[in-house]
Amino acid sequence: MIDVEVDNRSGLPVDERGAVELVRRVLAAEGVDAGEIGLAFVTSEESRELKREHLGIDEATDALAFPVDGLDELPDELPRQLGDVVVCPDVVGEEWRAPLVHAVLHLVGYDHGDEMEAREALHR
Repeated sequence: MIDVEVDNRSGLPVDERGAVELVRRVLAAEGVDAGEIGLAFVTSEESRELKREHLGIDEATDALAFPVDGLDELPDELPRQLGDVVVCPDVVGEEWRAPLVHAVLHLVGYDHGDEMEAREALHR
């Protein structure tokens, strides 16, 4: 089972249940049936700070992914730590699903390009 830990720090109402269901659906379609993922909804200020700190770009963004284990081979006794996804409702508004899918796909090893776009299209 995929364990999704949600933290809404955005100050805005968010469909947390829908987000968790989407994360689990995307990961199941990608062949991931067990692991842990952190999902945070943040303010535009926090989004901007994270993007500046980790990517060197000083602007708020829709979503960020911080992969940990990805799909690497792990010993059986270790739980898979997929990583963390950060979504900014201030930036995405009601359209949080596509950026969330994009970020989750980064956690399992996809990078920008044709393959990523094809995978995103499957999850629409």
